[in-house]
Amino acid sequence: MTFDQESVQGLLMAYSEILRELRRRNLIRSANNPIADIAETLVAVALKLELTSGSTTGHDAKDINGVRYEIKGRRITKENKSRQLSFIRGLDKDHFDFLVGVLFDESFLIMKACIIPKSAVLKLAKYVEHVNGWRLILADSVWHEAGVQDLTEPLRMVLAKL
Repeated sequence: MTFDQESVQGLLMAYSEILRELRRRNLIRSANNPIADIAETLVAVALKLELTSGSTTGHDAKDINGVRYEIKGRRITKENKSRQLSFIRGLDKDHFDFLVGVLFDESFLIMKACIIPKSAVLKLAKYVEHVNGWRLILADSVWHEAGVQDLTEPLRMVLAKL
């Protein structure tokens, strides 16, 4: 596909149609930035989790034993190489047991992914007062923390099957 001859409005319309089709195929659940929804869907399939409703506070999915997972995704581009996940709200509350972080490359391929126990999230995240949330950066060192499990290959396998 080439888009170099397409107008900006045409590109935005194509993007809208693509999002609609991804929603029809149950890969995304909302009309927002698709990274969060894609990460949630891939993780739920890979770990056999049930996604919660959009209004659930502090976690995105549960396993059959009730273990709660907060799922965050980040797309890395040439223009923005930051690995900072979206802010975690209520980290001091008992909202989740594990956080799953997924890093996508510019083409939406999975670079790295991991499951982080809440104890490690508490150790690594920094509170930012003006946003009333905790910042977590998925640096390579996170994969070396106690209890962190690499989820990269299982997510790549799920994505390849979709």
